[in-house]
Amino acid sequence: MNRNYNKLLLAGSLMLVCAYTNGQEVKDSAKKLKEVVIHQRGSTTQISMLDPLKRELISSRELLKAACCNLSESFETTPSVDVAFTDAVSGYKQIQMLGLASPYTLITRENIPDTRGLAAITGLNFTPGTFIESMQLSKGTGSVVNGYESLAGQINVEWKKPFKETDEKALINMYQNSQGRTEGNLVFRHQFNQSLSSNLLVNARSQWLKLDGNNDGFLDQPLDKQLVVANRWFWFAPKKWEVQGGVKGSYLHNTGGQWDYKEGMEQLPGKPWGYNLNLQRAEGWAKIGKIFNKPATSMGLQLSGVYHDQDAVLGATNYAATQKTFYANLIYQTIIGNTNRVIKTGISNMVEQYDETYNGTKYLRNELVPGVFAEYTHNFSEKLNVVAGLRGDYHNIYGAFATPRLHIRYAPFKKTVFRASAGRAQRTANVFAENMGIMASNRAFVIQSTNPGNPYGLAPEVAWNMGLNLTQKFTLDYRDGAFSVDYYYTSFENHIVMDVGSPYKVVFYNLNGIAFAHSLQAQLDYELIHNLDVRLSYRWYDTRTTFNGNLKERILVPSHRAFANIAYETRNNWKFDYTVQLIGGKRIPTLYDNAIGQTIAEHYSPWYWQMSAQITKKISEAFDIYIGGENLTNYRMAQPIVGAANPYGPGFDAAMVWGPIMGSNFYGGFRYKIR
Repeated sequence: MNRNYNKLLLAGSLMLVCAYTNGQEVKDSAKKLKEVVIHQRGSTTQISMLDPLKRELISSRELLKAACCNLSESFETTPSVDVAFTDAVSGYKQIQMLGLASPYTLITRENIPDTRGLAAITGLNFTPGTFIESMQLSKGTGSVVNGYESLAGQINVEWKKPFKETDEKALINMYQNSQGRTEGNLVFRHQFNQSLSSNLLVNARSQWLKLDGNNDGFLDQPLDKQLVVANRWFWFAPKKWEVQGGVKGSYLHNTGGQWDYKEGMEQLPGKPWGYNLNLQRAEGWAKIGKIFNKPATSMGLQLSGVYHDQDAVLGATNYAATQKTFYANLIYQTIIGNTNRVIKTGISNMVEQYDETYNGTKYLRNELVPGVFAEYTHNFSEKLNVVAGLRGDYHNIYGAFATPRLHIRYAPFKKTVFRASAGRAQRTANVFAENMGIMASNRAFVIQSTNPGNPYGLAPEVAWNMGLNLTQKFTLDYRDGAFSVDYYYTSFENHIVMDVGSPYKVVFYNLNGIAFAHSLQAQLDYELIHNLDVRLSYRWYDTRTTFNGNLKERILVPSHRAFANIAYETRNNWKFDYTVQLIGGKRIPTLYDNAIGQTIAEHYSPWYWQMSAQITKKISEAFDIYIGGENLTNYRMAQPIVGAANPYGPGFDAAMVWGPIMGSNFYGGFRYKIR
């Protein structure tokens, strides 16, 4: 077999074991790069032709095409991910993959679970874009090494490394927009010696301007203050040991609702309707890795702990919750005979405690999930690779369950790759935290408990996902391009149905019928002329669930989306980026407008266009400035809040948001690097 091919496969597998590629080998490579000047201009998003899993590597250059203030805003130029507001009050956004909401996507920080549990929605804000070095995005069920929860896909976020000598010693990024949002970021790294390094990462944000563009009496977005501080250390010990650890703290304070609302006001008819959120989150993590002398043999231990506390008020609704989580994952990798047969084995444990109070009713649960896993990779040839994984876990409430997963890669030609995947996923739904947007309404929360002793009296969510995709690279007129098409099908054995068929309540219950999601996407990337990159994409969803005996489309999921991005760089250091999207209609359930005393029948939202653009000028090696605009068509919902004039009356609903709430937003900022 080709020696370079073996090296590439080996590198990919080692990355999943203990992230040792963050360690000494990368560090040594970085020192070598100082002796070389690289002139080749690579793609901002790349797909490996050798990986059995289709992974999109999203580089920092891709992230710089837009303001990218946090993780929820990092996918403006990535057609695989949809981003939408959760409601018209809180200002939060959630992502969708394969037509499924954020909680069905495993979001990790360097392969350690990150944004989950109570932070399924709000946690996307706590990874600022300036912290991110790159991301790997994959669809469908991923590796069993990373757990059993991922269903729609995985987004793995790589932070900036302190030991990369080619990186700046400090980065300062300042941002200001026309809607009153000010944001500052600092990333500082220090290398004490060849073995020890550390970096400090700080983000501070303030939304200080009140806005009511549609004159409904409600703030279009809440006033907020956010602070995120992180510090981590790397130690490259003798004999190929690596130890790293870090801590991170996040603080968030939001106040919104009606214009005259002030925090602490009593929430009663005749008084302003208000929204208030106080959130504190602390995280700590560690990794210990060891590379052995035997080829492709290594060991890695991942540890993390989370404390999350939040208290929210939305009108007459009060929701307070605390989460404590401990996670451990021990992975051992070795070969069987030669490097064409690699096996990973390991054990894991997840311990979680949730304490939630919704309008005076307590919901307590403790989850303990030990597990074992094995994943075997067989490289039959340069054309055919198979990855088969199986894990077994024991949940202290649900009992034992198995998670099989399979990935196949077949490359009949050098520039043509077919991939297939199939696998199972299971998770515990967090009914309140994952649906906080619905709390921005007067709907009563009703849980139809049928499984006494289970969380919320409901069964776990269980689903199977199967996918096929093709990646075809080509050269046309001496310029490289890539075409890809993928199809994924998700079928639920059990789904926690969120039923908003009545405008006065939301009902949660176990699936009684069928629920599925079809996803089809085609994408073309091509350098049209020198330094002018074009990305075109079309995506189709068919997501349906049985609601009270009737099979219907899920609400607020667009069936169609067309996408185009144009990126151009000049020789004198100007960068121009333009993105346009056509977003299809979404199903809107029956609503009640208390202002006119009439029911609004179930309907579909109109199709609409969204445009954004950014211009960046590199003044020097140390200083960039950028300006840009979002929602350049100034398209927005005329009535994002139903019943805004009577927020304590029946039918008040700020959660059925299908389009932009804010008008055009213009921004500017700078990046200053100290080397």
